[in-house]
Amino acid sequence: MEKKLIAKDELAAIAEKIAETMTVIAPVADEDNILFAPLKKGDKVKLVAGNTKNAPKNYMFPRSECMLKYTRTKAGVEFNGETIDAAPTVLFGVKPCDARSFWLLDFLFDQEKYKDPYYIEKRNNTTVIAIACSKVPYTSCFCTSVGGSPTSTEGVDVMVTDLGDNCLVEFLTEKGGKLADFFGGKKADKKAEKKKEEIASAAASQIKSKVPAKDIKAWLDANFEHEFWNTLHQKCLACGTCTYLCPTCHCFDIQDEIKGSDGKRIRNWDSCMFWLFTKETSGHNPRPSQKERWRQRVMHKFRYYVDNFDAIACVGCGRCVMFCPVNMDIRKIVEDISKQSQG
Repeated sequence: MEKKLIAKDELAAIAEKIAETMTVIAPVADEDNILFAPLKKGDKVKLVAGNTKNAPKNYMFPRSECMLKYTRTKAGVEFNGETIDAAPTVLFGVKPCDARSFWLLDFLFDQEKYKDPYYIEKRNNTTVIAIACSKVPYTSCFCTSVGGSPTSTEGVDVMVTDLGDNCLVEFLTEKGGKLADFFGGKKADKKAEKKKEEIASAAASQIKSKVPAKDIKAWLDANFEHEFWNTLHQKCLACGTCTYLCPTCHCFDIQDEIKGSDGKRIRNWDSCMFWLFTKETSGHNPRPSQKERWRQRVMHKFRYYVDNFDAIACVGCGRCVMFCPVNMDIRKIVEDISKQSQG
C-alpha cells in the first residue's frame, strides 16, 4: 500500500486537477450550505471540518434515476435498453462515516441473491477519497457506537489524514492507486505514520456521545408489540428529513413516465416515514400510523440489517439529529430502548 506526504494547502487544487480529466464530486459552497456537487471549472472545493448537509450516497444511488426506456408501437412495446450512467467519477473529501455508508449499501445492492446493476456500475466506477476526522466536528457525532471511527477506512479507496502542515495520503485499493500521480508529494516516513496513529487515537477519544446501539438487538427481537412503540412517534411530522439526509437509507419507488409513444421507467427515493410508502392497491396499509413507521425505522437499522448482514445500518453522522424539525434524536431512542431492556 503506497503512502505519500503532501503539503496540506495543495489538497483542494488536486481535486480541481483531477476534475480536468474526469467527473469529480466534492464539497462546494451553495448559499449557506456546503453540499456535495459535481465540480465545475472555477468552483472552489470546501474541505471544511463539518459534514456536508447532503450525504454523498446520491451519487451511487440517485434520488431520481431512469432505469430503462421503451417505445409503444402497433406491434407492441419496443424495449430501448437500460440506461446506466456510470462514467469514471471521483468522490473527493468524503468523511469516514459517509464512506462507510457505501460499505453498508454494498451488502444490500451487491448481494449473492440480488445484484442492482445501476448501483454496482456506479460503485465500480467511482473512487472514494476520504479525509479522516482529525477533530470531531459535532457533539451529535456517534460513529464509534455503531462500528465506525473518525478514521474508519471502510468504503474508502484513498485516505487523507491532516497532520498539520502536511497530509498523509494512503492509497488503500487498486482504484485509489491509479490516482497517485495526481497527488505528487514524497514517500511518507515512519514519523508521519506515527503521527497519524496519535491523531486517530485522539479523534476517537473526542467522541463523547456514546449510544448502546449494539446492545438493543435482543430486546428488539422480542418486543415487536411492546407499548414503548405507542409513545415514540407522537411528535414526528412524517416529513422524511431523517431518511433523505441519512447516508444509509435506501427506500425507493418505481414509476413509469410516458410522453406520446415513448416511456421511461424511473426509480425515485421514497421514505418509510411516509404513509403512502406501504399502502397497497387494495387500500390496506400495513403501517397505518407513524407508530408502525417509526418501529420499522428502528427495527430496520438495529435489527433487520444486523440479521441480514451482521451490521447496524447507521453510521453515526448525526444529520438526522441535527436537522429533525421537532428534535427527535435517534441516540435518545436507542438509550430508551436500552433502559427498557434493563427493566
